Amino acid sequence: MTVTVDARGLACPQPVILTRNAMRSADQVITLVSDADQVDNVRRLAERAGWVTAVTEDEQGLAIHMIKAPAAGHQSEPAVTHENSMGQAGRHVLVLTGDTIGRGDLELGQILVRSLLYTLQEITPRPDTLIFMNAGVKLTVEESPVLADLQHLQQEGVEILVCGTCLDYYHIKHRIAAGVISNMYTIAETMLSAAHCTAL
Repeated sequence: MTVTVDARGLACPQPVILTRNAMRSADQVITLVSDADQVDNVRRLAERAGWVTAVTEDEQGLAIHMIKAPAAGHQSEPAVTHENSMGQAGRHVLVLTGDTIGRGDLELGQILVRSLLYTLQEITPRPDTLIFMNAGVKLTVEESPVLADLQHLQQEGVEILVCGTCLDYYHIKHRIAAGVISNMYTIAETMLSAAHCTAL
């Protein structure tokens, strides 16, 4: 059975949620979305659940075509993905909701966040995932004072998820230079299924 999900014009995380619901009862799903960021979010959901994907564009907009792979044929619902498989023992998630740490002096807060992200490169265990939301997304863009630190952590295998809604709010999505643009569905699932989740 093929199900078509019309998610055009819908805000994050609706395209991902509607697609995941459709995947529970269909062998093929076509999701229509409005922009490339939504394509990436939906594709990651499907591919990490073992589905085969392809993207087309026509007068209707962008369409993600998803087919359940034979190896996943026994599954009635999408498999747990890398983005939401944080329940493994010892899995650490660190959430940064601002571009400073603490509520005191602004300059001190900037020093602390730079110190933290530098220190994470030097200690073990490192967090497995860093999540940036609200003003924290400003740390992931070009000319960020911690960009080199984030890029190094990413190269070392630390997953970096950046809230797409927050990037849009600050009009800086085009400047992202570390991590992947994510959505609230993935972020919430990652936080709630982590063995350890710390928010700053």
